[in-house]
Amino acid sequence: MSTNNKILINTLPKSLRPAAKFVRHQEQASGLSTSRFIQDVTTCLIPKAVFSRSFADLTENTFLETSEETLIYFVPTILGQYAARNIFSKNLPQNLKNEVATTGVELINKAKTDLIAKENNKKVLPIKAAIALSAMAIPLAEFSLNYIKNLMTLKLFNKSDFKNIASLENNTEDSSHQEKVKNSAKKHIKLAAGIYAGCLSLAGLLALKGHKSKFLQKISEFIIAPGNKLFSKNEKAKNFINKYFCMDFNNQNGKLVLSKGQLTTCVLTGGVGYFGASSDRGKENLKETATRFPLVALYVITGSEFVEKGFKALLYKMGKCKELIGKNLEVPKFEELPNFAKKLSEKNHLSLEENYKNLAKQKVLISGLPYIFSIGVMGFFVAGMTNYFTKLRYNHSKNQ
Repeated sequence: MSTNNKILINTLPKSLRPAAKFVRHQEQASGLSTSRFIQDVTTCLIPKAVFSRSFADLTENTFLETSEETLIYFVPTILGQYAARNIFSKNLPQNLKNEVATTGVELINKAKTDLIAKENNKKVLPIKAAIALSAMAIPLAEFSLNYIKNLMTLKLFNKSDFKNIASLENNTEDSSHQEKVKNSAKKHIKLAAGIYAGCLSLAGLLALKGHKSKFLQKISEFIIAPGNKLFSKNEKAKNFINKYFCMDFNNQNGKLVLSKGQLTTCVLTGGVGYFGASSDRGKENLKETATRFPLVALYVITGSEFVEKGFKALLYKMGKCKELIGKNLEVPKFEELPNFAKKLSEKNHLSLEENYKNLAKQKVLISGLPYIFSIGVMGFFVAGMTNYFTKLRYNHSKNQ
């Protein structure tokens, strides 16, 4: 952040300053990681803590939300940038090592008109695919977390029946049911470990032999640009698949960071484990998962973008925040506000500090209200609604 911004942000009123610093911090975060971690933890954990139905329920939600968000938003970059990239690109020629950070879609598109790039891709794409496969540790760990949670609750609270965990009942636990939950959890954790072993084996094969085999190169292209293979003639479908179902990393200043495709993979793979682990503990848990998961998953993958774009479009149509929102709904970053404030001062003859304060208010409004929506609607409403309907379904079933 520039010196001007450091000085100016401290001139803001005390009521505005914390929100401004929070929005600025979100923009300084690497890739999707830090800002989305904060947003998703507050959206998911705080409301669940408020609506927790027992200490076991609170412990489960705290464990799941913090570990899930850490896995999704921080581990991919650590695993991809600092581990897998160094291991798999070790034997690449020096002039191609930086190409590993370029997205697979960009490399493939470039190779259509550049023969040198096409030749280089034979070496680079298998390495990128190997790195992407190594990142499968995250969604598979996400899948396992739900079963680890079941084992943890059994160990700490000696509970496996969701009715007892959610304080719907307070009955003596069935030992045979506890054994069933324990065995299912261990079996699925081993399954995830086995699948990851297969991913690592394929990654190793691609890294060692991919540049020599056309078949392995096709597999590599499918891993890092699946839309190109599945919908080569349908541009919209191709771009959609590449954005939401591709395990390739994003590139930020030459570093590998979390991509939207990796986020989607984590959410959906985790969802399979979420439903499976819920089913083990009883139909009430399964029905509650079926109520909550589709809403939360859709919001985590795409919803926040739609909310933010829709809100900016509404403000632009109403003529609000017109100094910041452009025709294409683009909004400058916090670091750019001093320059905007300076230009406004030359026009409206207000002080730099006054213009900066007005711009900061607009910036906080543009970024803050969608964030409040995520906590209020996707957090408290969903948590309260799912708990309410779980209780309602249980009482209805009991009365029948």
